Amino acid sequence: MAQGFDLQFCHFGIYVSDLSKMTDFYHRVMGFPITDEGPLHGAPMVFFSRNPREHHQIVLVAGRPKDAADDKVINQLSFRVASLGEVRRFYLRIRDEAMASDVHPICHGHAWSVYFRDPEGNRIEVYTDTPWYVHQPVREEMDFALPEDEIERRTETLARSLPGFKTAEEWRGGLVRAIDALAAQG
Repeated sequence: MAQGFDLQFCHFGIYVSDLSKMTDFYHRVMGFPITDEGPLHGAPMVFFSRNPREHHQIVLVAGRPKDAADDKVINQLSFRVASLGEVRRFYLRIRDEAMASDVHPICHGHAWSVYFRDPEGNRIEVYTDTPWYVHQPVREEMDFALPEDEIERRTETLARSLPGFKTAEEWRGGLVRAIDALAAQG
């Protein structure tokens, strides 16, 4: 706990140029139910969530200028899934989606990811953790058409060859100790 607060990421909001197109993408393609919609200070908004404990995990807000396509509004939006199988299934879904672009299946050593861009160019990552940790950043193209056991074998071989290799549990234990040490200072 930093400074006595247990801060956890809960949701994000992005400005969009085409609210209708972006709503369709996050609802139909990404599979997020719409939980609410309406204006605030004249700006139409749409809220989405896949967690019944969270009113919204995503909020889209109309008002991004159409000529701001190259403007860096966000770096990436990341969504965790439960398994490598789910990442692979999502990759197969998104690679043929006309509204998605720049699709890349990636291995980070500590995670398997598929990166792509939504209709307005925002980068999205869908990922799951591997059982290993390595120092970051690492970005290796990964063939998600391979069988899962082959992907796991290749990933472990890669991870063992990189600096900082350890199990994910060992790394998490070190992070817990670091967090506790900071809390003790506070």
